[in-house]
Amino acid sequence: MNFIEILKAMLFGVVEGITEWLPVSSTGHMILLNELMPLQVSEEFYGLFEVVIQLGAIMAVLMIYWNNIWPFGKKNNKHPMAEEGILSWVKWDKIELWLKILVACVPAAIVGILFDDILDELFYGPVCVAVMLILVGAAFIVIETLNAGKKPTIKKLSKLDYKTAAFIGLFQLIAAIFPGTSRSGATIVGALLLGVSRKVGTEFTFYLAIPVMAGASLLKIIKYDMPISGDEFVLLVVGMLVAYAVSMLVIRRLVDYIKTHDFKLFGWYRIALGIVVLAYFMLAGKL
Repeated sequence: MNFIEILKAMLFGVVEGITEWLPVSSTGHMILLNELMPLQVSEEFYGLFEVVIQLGAIMAVLMIYWNNIWPFGKKNNKHPMAEEGILSWVKWDKIELWLKILVACVPAAIVGILFDDILDELFYGPVCVAVMLILVGAAFIVIETLNAGKKPTIKKLSKLDYKTAAFIGLFQLIAAIFPGTSRSGATIVGALLLGVSRKVGTEFTFYLAIPVMAGASLLKIIKYDMPISGDEFVLLVVGMLVAYAVSMLVIRRLVDYIKTHDFKLFGWYRIALGIVVLAYFMLAGKL
């Protein structure tokens, strides 16, 4: 195998691990990276590669937040479903968290299953990605400016109710339809508008990623009906492992960052990136 291709796979993993969790649109970055430094693979395999490295990013969330989301066990079970028997091993607060996650995932799941291929054909392109980068970036700046000095009404994840979770899910739907929106960007913007603190909104976004990204990846993998060579398998493994390692670092750093900073910086970055994407494809004559 060409060692350069392995290095490219590693770079894609790095970009995925960084941009999947920051509200800056992993899609926008992947489109640019694939234009500037494409893997020497078929278009069909590249589509598979993108979703497989996402699985590496998801594994990082599972590793970091395992104790927060695993709903079974007697250790640290402050809210057992029963005092004795099998149900005493079930953590009701974690079950309730998963119910809220599922409520938030329903809109995007329905649209993804029914219209995945159609949406890709209609909207997956540099113009849509660039426009959504700019619009959501502007939304971050405006919302953070309007919210300056205001205290969020929901400061703990346990206080996030089903209605709020459902509305956050509707914002996630925007990202499912329009590439470049950024799933994390859309849900965090929605959470801020609904009075959720940045910390809680960001943490809930991480949890939402587990079923949403895993489901989307599984759907793409099931639809892939071509044989995978040994070299291609190596690229998948390398990209996924790098995305996992980088995600472990980025998630922790982002949580620390939002304790003392707002999201305006990400808003300005998105706007700049959107302009770069449009300019690049215009100059390349690909619009």
